[in-house]
Amino acid sequence: MIQSLRGMNDIFAPDSERFEYFIETATTIAKRYGFNYFESPLLEETALFKRSVGESSDIVGKEMYQFTDKGDNDVCLRPEGTAGVVRAFIQKKLDKQGGIHRFFYHGPMFRYERPQKGRLREFHQFGIESFGVASVVEDATLIMMLADILDALGIGYRLKLNSLGCQECMPPYRDRLISFLEAAEDEICEDCVRRKSTNPIRVLDCKNGKCQERYIEAPKLADNLCSCCDVDFSVLKTMLRENGIDFEIDTHLVRGLDYYSKTAFEFVSDEIGAQSAIAGGGRYDRLVEFLDGKETPAVGFAIGIERL
Repeated sequence: MIQSLRGMNDIFAPDSERFEYFIETATTIAKRYGFNYFESPLLEETALFKRSVGESSDIVGKEMYQFTDKGDNDVCLRPEGTAGVVRAFIQKKLDKQGGIHRFFYHGPMFRYERPQKGRLREFHQFGIESFGVASVVEDATLIMMLADILDALGIGYRLKLNSLGCQECMPPYRDRLISFLEAAEDEICEDCVRRKSTNPIRVLDCKNGKCQERYIEAPKLADNLCSCCDVDFSVLKTMLRENGIDFEIDTHLVRGLDYYSKTAFEFVSDEIGAQSAIAGGGRYDRLVEFLDGKETPAVGFAIGIERL
């Protein structure tokens, strides 16, 4: 008997009914905020994700469904949504038009990792991407939209918040962190030692308990922000408080992808075990430029549908 591939599930009722209800609810709220539906292909050039997500990331390093097709092209099934939206944004020359462009999308993503509770090899996301607004007001708006979606679904959450800094404050912070990691090299895991020379900030997100104990003494991003990032982060916190959204500062919140800068946020639930993140996002002002487009400020988030 032929069965479904490991980590790839069929969706029957009542789960399929919940799935449809979520899409309808999130779509209605996204449109209310002025976002338009967008769809990108499931299959993209592998180079897109290597350049955007970052070769030091776990996604590119060991989780992509990558293969050579019959035309000898190096391709992969999309492991996340943002890079494809940015590729399309540049290909359509929207970066040259200027103005504000806001999109929402939903569909399957693929990661070849060991299936475990809370993780699948084919999973679904609902995503939001906003281009053309540099103001932190847009960051606050997206967080409020995400809170509206979860409130409409009756799902409780905690909001974690951090600032990842910018091109001015990140390099000196990176140097301080590397110095700390070099001194602690014998006390941290192999993954963290590897990341020290590729993307050191990712060590803060390590799930190894001994590493986390050691990183309590690590330099904090929040203490190393330039004046511009510090002001933006203060404005964001004030806006969230004024709109009744509670949050906690998590100085180890870095997000899993290389393209984030400044605002990073994550919504977590205490009701689904260790894999507690149900949504997250942040600002990625340099990603359009990284992919050969015109420099364009951008911010977005993604929701894991199966986890909801």
